[in-house]
Amino acid sequence: MADWVFSIVDRLGAVGVGLLILLENVIPPIPSEIILPLAGFRARAGAFDVYAAWGAATLGSLLGALILYALGAWFGYERLHALAGRRWFILSSQKDLERGHGLFERHGGKVVLLARCVPLLRSVVSIPAGIVGMPLWRFSLLTAIGSGVWNAVFVGLGWYLGENFEVVEQYLAPVSYVVAALVAVALVVLIVRKVRARRPAPTARHRA
Repeated sequence: MADWVFSIVDRLGAVGVGLLILLENVIPPIPSEIILPLAGFRARAGAFDVYAAWGAATLGSLLGALILYALGAWFGYERLHALAGRRWFILSSQKDLERGHGLFERHGGKVVLLARCVPLLRSVVSIPAGIVGMPLWRFSLLTAIGSGVWNAVFVGLGWYLGENFEVVEQYLAPVSYVVAALVAVALVVLIVRKVRARRPAPTARHRA
């Protein structure tokens, strides 16, 4: 993963950083925890300006989030609620969707802002924001702020480590595998919950 990120960043510079972060927002198993420190490391080596790397990463975060926001807005709550009632739909039950909709309507701004600093959630949270119809300007502002803070921390980490980055790289490399494993576990949990929810409740005779 690190070699692939290096090749993109070395070829495209700060623009490559932005494209990788955009892709990371749409495809969570590509972790920004690797992309951003590598960008900071390359910036310190003089490949490009560190502020350009941070700006490109934040713009990429926003554009990726807007793609998923548009997907959520296109689906809409009614359509997703109908899908959640299908036996094959594993992502959510109708009850979970109703609870999530109510929670997001009450605390959506806080959720969007804080989720930008949580792996996996920073991508997924854009979809419910689009589903509930959060105002686009508010969603964009909160996403830019939260993503800007996250990107600054990790780009700064790569800049600070400098020549010692290769020593720490061995600890960052497994991150992509951990993220992919978490996605797989989440899917398994969703499937198990859906199957259990579909089982008929035991009758009084069976309970006896």
